[in-house]
Amino acid sequence: MANVAITETKHYSLLNIWIVSLILKILISIGYHSTDFDVHRNWLAITNKLPISKWYIENTSQWTLDYPPFFAYFEYILSLFVPSFVANDGCLDIVEVGNYGLPTIYFQRFTVILSEMILFIALQWIIDTSKTHELRRRMYVATASLALSPGLLIIDHVHFQYNGMMYGILLFCINSARLKRYLLCGFWFAVLLCFKHIYLYLAPAVFVFLLRGYCLKFHWNKKKSFIVNVFNYVQWMNLIKLGSIVLLVFTIAFAPFYNVLPELFGRLFPFSRGLTHAYWAPNMWAIYSFTDRVLIQIYKRIPITRFPLQKLFKFNALLLSDSKLLQTSTRGIVGDIEFFILPNITPKLTFLLTLFYQIMALIPLFIQPTFRRFLGAMTLCGYASFLFGWHVHEKAILLVIFPMTLLVTRDRKLLSPYNLLVCCGYGSLFPLIFTSNEWLLKKVYTLLWYIIFYFNFKKVARLPKKAESNDGIILDRMVNGYILLFIPIITITSLIDLLKGKYIILQNFEFLNLMIYSVYCGIGVISSWNGFCWIYFVDDSIWTE
Repeated sequence: MANVAITETKHYSLLNIWIVSLILKILISIGYHSTDFDVHRNWLAITNKLPISKWYIENTSQWTLDYPPFFAYFEYILSLFVPSFVANDGCLDIVEVGNYGLPTIYFQRFTVILSEMILFIALQWIIDTSKTHELRRRMYVATASLALSPGLLIIDHVHFQYNGMMYGILLFCINSARLKRYLLCGFWFAVLLCFKHIYLYLAPAVFVFLLRGYCLKFHWNKKKSFIVNVFNYVQWMNLIKLGSIVLLVFTIAFAPFYNVLPELFGRLFPFSRGLTHAYWAPNMWAIYSFTDRVLIQIYKRIPITRFPLQKLFKFNALLLSDSKLLQTSTRGIVGDIEFFILPNITPKLTFLLTLFYQIMALIPLFIQPTFRRFLGAMTLCGYASFLFGWHVHEKAILLVIFPMTLLVTRDRKLLSPYNLLVCCGYGSLFPLIFTSNEWLLKKVYTLLWYIIFYFNFKKVARLPKKAESNDGIILDRMVNGYILLFIPIITITSLIDLLKGKYIILQNFEFLNLMIYSVYCGIGVISSWNGFCWIYFVDDSIWTE
């Protein structure tokens, strides 16, 4: 009995994981960084040197401030701690293109590592507030996988951004929902939106959960009139309290910019950008774009197909003779993307598709506002926005991975779509780092992470109440086969990168590797979405608390 008591009081701490990850992040701090580094350096300069009224209208550099106000305040606070030798290095210069050295690099890298403490605090809070030993054990595996996430390592500590801090705030929101602290949940999500507006993708799930779980009650009184009953559905005091907190957060964020609100919102929502980002994010539009490219080659090389293709799609065949125009949708250029055979995609269509699939996910949440259903709906809202959204960044896959990670240990049936998601999601981030020096880091680290947590998740995930059918076993093997096939694909694309400088013919296929990653990972993410949808809408046993 004494041994049992000791086991029950075991404390799971992420401190060792934080120390190990800290050492790794320090070691890679002087490696490659993207143009996002100069973006944030420029924001430090803008918020430090200019009055607040000019933050969102300054445009000396093309890297204009285009995040919500709380992130601008965050950059301003960081700029106050810039040492003089770092400032003299060019860290706080408002120039068209930044000119800086190691002092600036070290300082900005340190701010990312320091800000990520919010993520570790949020993850530890999730573990500490888990009621049972078994739940703490499962949450420890889930939170450890997020603390060591290859996505955050690649995006924040190599590519350069501050996503760790943002996802820490998101986890504060999610855990507040788990503890049924609805006001705190609303507060944290409002704060998050005022830091980075990409989290609007998840807003429908948070809104419905808070509305249904905190602001509405369904008790029909036959003795009262219909109007009175409808009026009584709303818990008005709760609605007022929640609305006041959210309104207060947004007022604090946006009020100082009342004179430049049009310019501010124009920066936040640049709808003039094209359907796809710098390269095809692995979503529906990657598959759509690839299909268009394949049809172009079929049309040009197989004459017998020209009449049926023109009859079916009614496109302008003269455009296919312009080789420069054909390259615009295959070179990773940010801008308007033209399809030559398939119909062009409009922002309205992407919005309607995203809204439709999000509403489908929100209906079960409205009927059954449990925490697990909330996580499932949040995951599907992230999926819908990533798969069907306009100008989706490849980095947005983390919006799906984070909430799903906290859910996956609930039932082993969730492991197949999850494994497919993290493999293809994290793998799709590899092209963000295109220097050969980081090859070992991004690919070997991700492979080791996947192997370690594949077995750990399998060990702690709950077995389904009913024994798995042969169909489930076959599906798992198909998923594992698809994931294993990714290894030779990574090897081939790596060889192409290494040999590109030696063989001129390979330089003619500039977009080949990006297309391989986008299409292969896109098929995987879409398949993962289909699998998760089936479990979400069909298997009620997972979502009932």
